[in-house]
Order: sequence, then C-alpha cells, then structure tokens
Amino acid sequence: MNPSDTELLQWATQAAEAAGECLTFYYQKPLKVQEKQGINRRTSLVTNADFEAQEKVFEILKKKTPDFSFLSEESEPEIRNHPGRWILDPLDGTTNYVHGFPMFCVSIAAQWQEVLKVGVIHHPILKETYTAIRGQGTFLNGMKVSVSHTKTLNQSLLATGFHYDAPSDSKNFRQLAQNARGIRRTGSAALDLAYTARGIFDGFWERNLALWDIAAGCLMVEEANGLITDFHGHSFTENLKSLIACNKILHPYLLSHLQSS
Repeated sequence: MNPSDTELLQWATQAAEAAGECLTFYYQKPLKVQEKQGINRRTSLVTNADFEAQEKVFEILKKKTPDFSFLSEESEPEIRNHPGRWILDPLDGTTNYVHGFPMFCVSIAAQWQEVLKVGVIHHPILKETYTAIRGQGTFLNGMKVSVSHTKTLNQSLLATGFHYDAPSDSKNFRQLAQNARGIRRTGSAALDLAYTARGIFDGFWERNLALWDIAAGCLMVEEANGLITDFHGHSFTENLKSLIACNKILHPYLLSHLQSS
C-alpha cells in the first residue's frame, strides 16, 4: 500500500481531531495522573487521557494503514518491514493539561521511506489545526501561513523549553533574554513549532526533545519557509540532540548564541 500524501493528511487530521475530542472531554476534570519512571519524574506525567487519546489515534490510523509502523510517546515502538511510519504524541503538554493550562495539543506525522511527508498539530481548545504536506506549504485551518520576517533579535519574540536545573539551558535563556524582545516557555514543543511556522514566535530552541515532540512541527516550519537545525547548524535528522527553528534571517544570530553551549 502506497497512500498519497493527501490521503495521509486526511487520515492524520481525522485521528488528531478524534484525539482532541477525547482530550476536551477530560479537560479540567479529575484525572488519573502517574509520574513516569526515570529522569525528571516530577515533571514527566502521563494520564488516562493520554492513553485514551492515543487509542483514538491508533483506532483510525491502524485501520487505514495496517502495515505502517508506529512511534508514539505512550507505547512501545511498533517496528515493521514497511516504508511507512506514523510518529505521534497524543498529548503534548501533559503537565499543562493536568494543571488546566490550555497549552497542549495532538501531534501526528507521517513518514515514508524515512522522509517526513505529512504533519498535523491540533489544538483542541482553540480549535486550531495546523497541517503540512512536504512541498505544499503549511496551513492553519486551511489558510496558508509563513514564518515571520523579523530581522533582528531585539525585535523578536522567542520560545524555548528547558529544565531549570540544567546550567547550560539557564545560561542560554539569560543570554537570549538580554537580546530578544521577549521569551515564552509554553510547555509544548509541538505548539512552539506550530507558532513559529505561523510567525507568532520568531524562533524556538530546545535540547533533548523526542522525535514525537518535533516531527510534525519541524516539517511545518520548513514548509513555512523557515529553517531547522541543531545548535551546530546541522540540518534536521531523527537523532537531533538540540533544535533551532526560526526564519532564515534570524538563524545566524540564534546559532551564534547557542552553538557553544
């Protein structure tokens, strides 16, 4: 089975909206909250809503593409000998969700022969759905969007995510805070990338992100005429350890601040 990019986008959007309905149903209601095992357990949460939203996505996408592999935050990877793969986070911004802060989303990307083809980021509370097909641009609720045209850091609104106990992250934040107009920390990397593709944020940086956090959003930034690299200027790969997303004018300035960290 070799579905078209249009079909992949249609199915991903359907799945994201179904997951979004699930998240909206549970939003600001009592949740079953667990801390994940391992590092940063205090801030790495999972809820029953995460799992149910994931099942909504699986139900649709496994029916449409039964041979595809799946990489999802809340389950073990499903590896199959097939060129297609879905990469998803059923709830990006779980800590926000648990505390009733409405910055969270569903993120789904489709990959074919290791190339990102389609991305969907759905913000159910604001009813905003960002979509991208490789080579066809990025859209918000059907309207084409683009990265900003901001030319200088002192006119920029940036976004980031970091752990407060990471010295290099705190150092980067302090340095860029002295140069940018403002910095926001929303708690959802997928939304940060969608907002960068839309031109709300002029740039975004973060390290140690998982592929399910960034796959759809990175495609959107690139399709919105933006640039994705790591802190050393290397282009997007699945194994990026750090991420810069911004318009092409600002990239050298962000890179100069971050590449030595």
